[in-house]
Amino acid sequence: MLNKDDLNISAKFCEGVKDKVINGIRLTAEDGIALYKSSDLISIGILADYARKKKCGNKAYYIYNQHINYTNICINQCLFCAYSRKKNQSEAFTYSIEDIKKKIYERIDEPIMELHIVGGLNLELNFDYYLDLLKTVKQIRYNATIKAFTAVEIDHLAQVSGLSIQKVIKKLKQAGLGMMPGGGAEILSISIRKKLFPRKISGKRWLQIIKAVHKEGIKTNATMLYGHVETIEERINHLIQLRNMQDETNGFLAFIPLAFHSKNTKLSHLPATTAIDDLKTIAIARLMLDNFNHIKAYWVMIGEKLAQTALFFGADDLDGTIIEEKITHFAGAKTAKGLTEEYMRNLITKAGLTPVCRDSFYNAL
Repeated sequence: MLNKDDLNISAKFCEGVKDKVINGIRLTAEDGIALYKSSDLISIGILADYARKKKCGNKAYYIYNQHINYTNICINQCLFCAYSRKKNQSEAFTYSIEDIKKKIYERIDEPIMELHIVGGLNLELNFDYYLDLLKTVKQIRYNATIKAFTAVEIDHLAQVSGLSIQKVIKKLKQAGLGMMPGGGAEILSISIRKKLFPRKISGKRWLQIIKAVHKEGIKTNATMLYGHVETIEERINHLIQLRNMQDETNGFLAFIPLAFHSKNTKLSHLPATTAIDDLKTIAIARLMLDNFNHIKAYWVMIGEKLAQTALFFGADDLDGTIIEEKITHFAGAKTAKGLTEEYMRNLITKAGLTPVCRDSFYNAL
């Protein structure tokens, strides 16, 4: 085990934060803000890398997965979203169950272990559609985990069906739901939600639904959308709320910082996040979220090369092969829509780490 003398951290870096990390003492909001305000990226990275190694050793994870976005018709019309469409707009789409089948069979010869399925809030889809979707996917890909629906979609399904959140979750689980992604959290700030996505459920409601999901034994991920109009203080408060929830439920598998892409949105005047901000956010997430085992560097949003670099800034997971990601690419992402397993393993190996192909629950395959 490394000790503080092994960490080559500059003298100007906050010694108190370093000592806390070394000794396993939880960082405060003030610590997190100080880290964001520090220009000493290398020292932050060294500390985050130390914390990563304590959790994961020399391993870096990836999964062979497939994304399916079943509709982009959505009633929320969030200002930051380039993906959603109104019913009669051009590029609006909704997949039938037969379309879903076709998407799965197109990749049936590949060793896909996870289906990531999310979409917009389309009022023309009844609750049975979602149950049929899950049952269909599970019938075809019975060995794969279905990771589907955000807390926002769960709330929508409760309204559409007239059922309680608990009953919705139970029925989805019976139909094949294996775990849930962490989308819809965005920034857990009342003022930001009112400003950018007033129709979306509140941060409090998001946490309530996630708590209910965890209570039913379904694991989820957690996310944070950063790089738009939020403050550093709001980012840190977001992380602390996730940390508090994890203390209570231990239901989060991984945290994924999501770098905002503004192209084709109503916030297109905002600049893209920088590499410094991306790496710092991943590193600070590792240091603040001491009860999360896994931090993802989501290559779709920050690029493959920066995601590889992030493996030295606290990240231990590059997510997956993806295959046809739509949401971020609607917002102008220039990254590939999918990567091969060979390419992902090469990224990890060339970083000097051991690539581990995993299932949805971080079991090595």
